[in-house]
Amino acid sequence: MLSSLEYHVLLALAGGPMYGYAIKDAVALESSGTLTPRPGSLYRVLARLMTAGLVQAGEPTGGVPPHPGHARKYYALTPAARPALLAESRRLREAAAMAEKRLGVAGGPS
Repeated sequence: MLSSLEYHVLLALAGGPMYGYAIKDAVALESSGTLTPRPGSLYRVLARLMTAGLVQAGEPTGGVPPHPGHARKYYALTPAARPALLAESRRLREAAAMAEKRLGVAGGPS
């Protein structure tokens, strides 16, 4: 089971490699602002995901111009990440369906 922030970080990276600040912005945007990770939290999550074998760090590819300040580290999904992200998406969908059923709104809000 992934934390909400881990899930959204993997979801952001499903679109392709990104550097830290871009991941933070994508998570905030895709979560409609409910998640706005601070740099320390984001990099701890990225470290956990790398330890779990779901994310890898590397240099930019594809003619990305260098950043004028510090060199940016790019993060990308590993081959193991997509099945893990899909499994978590299914788990969340099933949990939401169960909650709607118990609340008497199975079939979605009207």
